[in-house]
Amino acid sequence: MNRRLLLTALATITLLPWTASAEPSVGATTISIPSPHRGKPLSVDVWYPSDAKAPDTLIGDNRIFTGAAAKADAAINPGHHPLILLSHGSGSRAQGMAWIAARLAAKGFIVAGLDHPGTTSGDSTPIATPRIWERTQDLSDIITWMTGDARWTGSVDAAKIGVLGFSLGGSTALELIGGRADLNAYADYCDRYTMMMDCQWFAGGIGFVDGKRIASPVVKLRAFDKAHFEQSNLDPRVTSAVIVDPGLATSFKADSLRQIKVATTIINLGSPGTVPVAVYAQKLSAEIPGAQYHQIPGSNHFSFLPVCKPDAQDVLSESGDPDPICEGKGLRDRAEVHKDAETLIVEAFQSTLK
Repeated sequence: MNRRLLLTALATITLLPWTASAEPSVGATTISIPSPHRGKPLSVDVWYPSDAKAPDTLIGDNRIFTGAAAKADAAINPGHHPLILLSHGSGSRAQGMAWIAARLAAKGFIVAGLDHPGTTSGDSTPIATPRIWERTQDLSDIITWMTGDARWTGSVDAAKIGVLGFSLGGSTALELIGGRADLNAYADYCDRYTMMMDCQWFAGGIGFVDGKRIASPVVKLRAFDKAHFEQSNLDPRVTSAVIVDPGLATSFKADSLRQIKVATTIINLGSPGTVPVAVYAQKLSAEIPGAQYHQIPGSNHFSFLPVCKPDAQDVLSESGDPDPICEGKGLRDRAEVHKDAETLIVEAFQSTLK
């Protein structure tokens, strides 16, 4: 995804008062958790079931995207609830997945996601992008905190933990359940498919820090940190995974996929023959024992982003950014695609975590 465009679209996320709720039983809050490997606390967005009497707020609403309704800082419903971790795509934010987080929370799940440092809107550089092991550690840190902190131990069912990842977040989720990427295979892919978005990003020489465009070293994948890139990032506490359009799809070691013991659902966005090689995951899915594979026709990679506002494409065009993240020509309505994705995701987690 174009980082400058996503900065325009996502960096202005706000919380706005709202009077009508599509998900009347959802609460949301933001917590801070320690992160020794990052050297600073992480801000984590959490959605959860809540029947509290409180006004609704639109989370993730901005000039481009429509937010999802939730009750800010409302009390969580009693009981122990399964925990689902979110991992966003490169250059995006956790609140860009608010639409599915709110729907999962309405079904009884606690959902937690953060903005991964170095690969989020306004803070994204090519050199940080392949450091998947840092992203997986972010998610493991959330598990550790939410299953050990007094505020959450009475609400989180520590025996029922899942992960939902999209794009680079899909790679993160796959690594978290035991998949291991091969650096040479990834370099070979970028040598062959130089125009793929991730390969263009590595070769582009630009990045974003503190919301500003900066010069960034070109990433030479064959010279990257092979030991860390290929290490195991398995967290055995995770027992269910839903992976949408995973990055690095051509690069995972088949033997690592065959050893995955986690209930896995993989979703590609697009009709047969239209899914880019960068994320096409049917072959990958076939290597994972018992994995379920689905495609959502009439969609594309951008269809997993929030529903765009009516004038969003005009705003984006005025900004000079070319990526058609709100261009729906030839595609089904994004809200309809979301319904299909929601059905697959909710059913996967309900069958494995409930």
